[in-house]
Amino acid sequence: MSSTESVSPHDVIVCACGTREYTARDAIDAAMFRGELKEKWQTFLRNVAAQDRADELELELDESAISKAAEEFRYGHDLITAEETETWLANRGLTFDDFSDYFARQYCAGAVKDGFSPEQIAYNSADPELRGMFVAELIMSGALDNMTVELMRRLAARCAGEEPASEAIAAEKQNFLHRTCIEPGQLADWLEQSGRGLQWLEEMLAMEAAYTLLCATLLVPEARQRALMALRLRLTRFEIERIELESHDAAKEALFCVREDGMSMEEVATEGGYPYRRAEFLMEDVPADAQQKYFSISQGDLLAPMPHGDGFELCRVIKKVEPQLQDPIVRSRVDRRLLDHYFADLTTKYTHARLSVPVPVE
Repeated sequence: MSSTESVSPHDVIVCACGTREYTARDAIDAAMFRGELKEKWQTFLRNVAAQDRADELELELDESAISKAAEEFRYGHDLITAEETETWLANRGLTFDDFSDYFARQYCAGAVKDGFSPEQIAYNSADPELRGMFVAELIMSGALDNMTVELMRRLAARCAGEEPASEAIAAEKQNFLHRTCIEPGQLADWLEQSGRGLQWLEEMLAMEAAYTLLCATLLVPEARQRALMALRLRLTRFEIERIELESHDAAKEALFCVREDGMSMEEVATEGGYPYRRAEFLMEDVPADAQQKYFSISQGDLLAPMPHGDGFELCRVIKKVEPQLQDPIVRSRVDRRLLDHYFADLTTKYTHARLSVPVPVE
């Protein structure tokens, strides 16, 4: 493997389409064009500010918690040895310092809640060091993988269809200006500040137009309804109320009070001084090993006490709602399944995931 000493993670090749290779910077800038970078950038700036505040306070970091998070990451990525971890990082233009800094920053973001204010700076005007840290965060969090998938889908959509009409490209340009709050007269400055030119923008517009047109042919009522039927159980919505208790015996006593004494869950929680919460979720968001408990349950039913953290929880189903396409979340999940299925084949045909570090220029 080539040394990555002078290779920026921006330059790591993430995919290819035909003979052209695309870098991490290409995937990130494409996400910026689509308006999908701002929230991640703001979260990153907040994390950096929290770390700076922790340094100011001379906060003693919980090294065991940081090490545990790093270990969970390594095992989640099947990185058993230090050598495997080093190779994984090197393939992405990262070092062990980047690895350690990421987990320290995540810890500080959770440990420091106030007393600081994130820097208000746009991604495309940030200094190279800060942007480099951001790329490392995108890589470590898995966000860059998702951005690469989205880029590959648009590349494939353009390859698979005819060149978009000028009207479709003009519509995408208006969408772009609107979501980035750029006036037409400011566009040249924005591109220069982003290190991009007009040709790049034209490519982005053409790809997005091709992708939008293709999605419109896929996300039709009939296809959505068929997908909804296949996903009916997974997209069933539950509204529950739950009590957190310190032991299994306490949970059984609370269960008795609800079932036999007719007390409400909230009354039991108040009388015992237990945390009481309500929550909504879709079946597919429940861990796979816990889904079986919800398959046959009905509205108003109580679940048997379940382990929760260091204690137990008691849950009651308030509502169980069949999925409907009018529900924006359900519709979004259905659309995602349709697009995932279609583009799994299309991207394989026209694009290739290609994670590699370019050889540094001597």
